[in-house]
Amino acid sequence: MASAVKGVESPNVQSSVVEVIDTLKQRFGDRCATSLALREQHGHTTTWLANQPPDAVVFAEKTEEVAEVVRLCAQHKVPIIPFGRGSSLEGHVNAPLGGISVDLSRMDKILEVNSEDLDCRVEAGVTRKHLNSYLRDTGLFFPIDPGADASIGGMAATRASGTNAVRYGTMKDAVLGLTIVTADGRIIKTGGRARKSSAGYDLTRLFVGSEGTLGVITELTLRLHGQPEAISGGVCPFPDVHSACNAVISTIQMGIPVARIELLDSLQVKACNAYSKLDLAETPTLFLEFHGSDAGVREQSELFSAIAEEYGGGPFDWATAAEERSKLWTARHDAYWSGKSLKPDSQVMVTDVCVPISRLAECVSETAEDISARGLLAPIVGHVGDGNFHVQILVDLDNKEEMRVTEDFVEQLSLRAIGMGGTCTGEHGVGQGKQKYLRSEHGDALEVMRTIKQALDPDNVMNPGKILPQS
Repeated sequence: MASAVKGVESPNVQSSVVEVIDTLKQRFGDRCATSLALREQHGHTTTWLANQPPDAVVFAEKTEEVAEVVRLCAQHKVPIIPFGRGSSLEGHVNAPLGGISVDLSRMDKILEVNSEDLDCRVEAGVTRKHLNSYLRDTGLFFPIDPGADASIGGMAATRASGTNAVRYGTMKDAVLGLTIVTADGRIIKTGGRARKSSAGYDLTRLFVGSEGTLGVITELTLRLHGQPEAISGGVCPFPDVHSACNAVISTIQMGIPVARIELLDSLQVKACNAYSKLDLAETPTLFLEFHGSDAGVREQSELFSAIAEEYGGGPFDWATAAEERSKLWTARHDAYWSGKSLKPDSQVMVTDVCVPISRLAECVSETAEDISARGLLAPIVGHVGDGNFHVQILVDLDNKEEMRVTEDFVEQLSLRAIGMGGTCTGEHGVGQGKQKYLRSEHGDALEVMRTIKQALDPDNVMNPGKILPQS
């Protein structure tokens, strides 16, 4: 069993972990598990970072049980790592200092839906697909859609977004309130169902994006949206990524209310054709979707067609049939797996950045040049309507030279985005993988973050080793 403190095998530390686990087994029975296979599943499995399993996994079923686990761990100074679905990409659920993984997947109840007010309250383990399936007959939907069927609690913890963000925003815009277990085991509620408030600090926004380092999110009140009357979407090829990005910039600057606008470079299109059985021209391509009235989506599609033509793109092949659109967006959401299929024996190192929309074409083009110059196999795909794009590098993690080249590429990309007034991560989060860029991005504000962490979690038991780099 791993020590609760990395590199330290103190008998006192080890006995604290054993005592905590013994107590949890007595309290939760089979819902406290210590098998290596299960612990490794709760370390990170969708990242290039090494798997660091916790010492035990507890499957909580209600907020009070989470608070009970946290109080016990806090008493013995044993780390707590919140776990949703394990789909994050930067080592968020690894346990570098050992500790207890609190699995929230069984907290999957939709507690209330207030159709008149366009909001709902859910437990943290509810997934986005489950929620939208439940909402289907109400005429409402929840728009935040990262590619994975992530848990809502995990999405809030990492401030997730996805393909709809250009119109509907990210998790910071979707979360109205939270129930949180703090580092000392208190249960607090933030925000509420009112659409605005001037009452005190905005604690909801503090915890959204905190990656489990300040507390465990157990319930969420969410903003919902009405299902659009009409939806149109389709694909538009371009001669190069620079032209495609310039078309995106013009579309956003003209105020066309596009719901989704996604870039796939030629390599990603090739991968999607093979994996998802599409027959697209293997050239940089935009996937688009418009929401509104029948007349509105037709007008928006026609306006975009004219913009695309200006930049050498087109024709824009658009359709309103649900099955056609579903096939396209399923292929887009399967980009990770289709990209991996280009080199099945490789591992995947995924990274993302986000830049101001005016710098998008420049940043993507320079990134494509870097990929070519380094000889990497790395498709590009992105939520380019808000300046966010991803690079999926196919690499042999055991090849030191390949990893050196790959890590140099990620560093150059991250610092380029920051230098353009952007960020080292638009939606994946910091976790362990992006810590070293935070000083460049935030400067002295990083010390304010440390002060908040120290105030709310003085013993550093909440998901230690994430976000804040070692000082």
